[in-house]
Amino acid sequence: MKRKVSVAPMMDCTDRHERYFLRLISKNTFLYTEMIVDEAISRGNKKKLLEFNINEKPVALQLGGSSPKLLAEASRVGEEFGYDEINLNLGCPSKKVEKNRFGACLMKEPNLVADCLVKMQSKTKLPVTIKTRIGYDNVEDYEHFYNFISILKQTGVKTFIIHARKAMLGKFTPKQNLNIPPLKYDYVYRLKKDFPNEEIIINGGIKSVEEIKAHLEKTDGIMIGRAAYHTPYLLAEIEKEIFKNNNVPSRQHIIEQLIPYIKDEIKKGTRINQIMRHTLGLFHGQNGASHWKKYLSENMCVRDADVQKIDHIMDKIKYKKIEQRVG
Repeated sequence: MKRKVSVAPMMDCTDRHERYFLRLISKNTFLYTEMIVDEAISRGNKKKLLEFNINEKPVALQLGGSSPKLLAEASRVGEEFGYDEINLNLGCPSKKVEKNRFGACLMKEPNLVADCLVKMQSKTKLPVTIKTRIGYDNVEDYEHFYNFISILKQTGVKTFIIHARKAMLGKFTPKQNLNIPPLKYDYVYRLKKDFPNEEIIINGGIKSVEEIKAHLEKTDGIMIGRAAYHTPYLLAEIEKEIFKNNNVPSRQHIIEQLIPYIKDEIKKGTRINQIMRHTLGLFHGQNGASHWKKYLSENMCVRDADVQKIDHIMDKIKYKKIEQRVG
């Protein structure tokens, strides 16, 4: 399983359209779904929640929940849908998530988490992994973090993705929880030394190839979040510098490759802006990038039924009438 570089699960971001788009840029990064709640899978439309394009692979399903039974069943269903890994969210700090007893608040209940992981592994042959924080509220000493991971390790889980910040439960918004608690990368480095046989992946605030290279000297892999969403062409640089793949597509070629997907999705009832909103940052840092964003904002909310206008938009993109202004 290639987890050397992965893109973090992000609510309202890493949906199937975003993952398809990112896969056009990078063939080697490991992708994750948004967090999907176990109860939603149990009661909801499984196809709508879990179906994805085969070209997205490898892709992991991230689950939220605290019921061993429901998580186990969701893991089984995830395997049936073709995912490559099942990941349990132990890091989301939102009030809504805490109210429903999953996410970062589960760090308070390691034995319950262990029970969940045992049941999940009993229902799937896929790797079951966790994504967690280093602590919560005033509980952030390394010893407590070490003991928490030790308990989970006993279940047979081998891969631990660590967001190197604590979670402030009920005190900060999810956005504040991504910025205010200080990053403590040394906790993750120390964890790798203490658990040399486990796969330890570091997450939090990673924005450049230089940072990735530095982290890979001390951990088994890195996970990037907001940088991958806001500056997606960073993945092309990662392909070149980390995976030594010089055959990366240009920004223009990525958009051209996306066009058949867009047209196919529109036939299924997808709105064009549901796809193209993920491409806003594609030309970040390039001369004329503002023209790309302006064009999208003016044209991506057309009605699905207006097929002629959609074809006109796609043709303008394809034949570089937009790109000639973007360096």
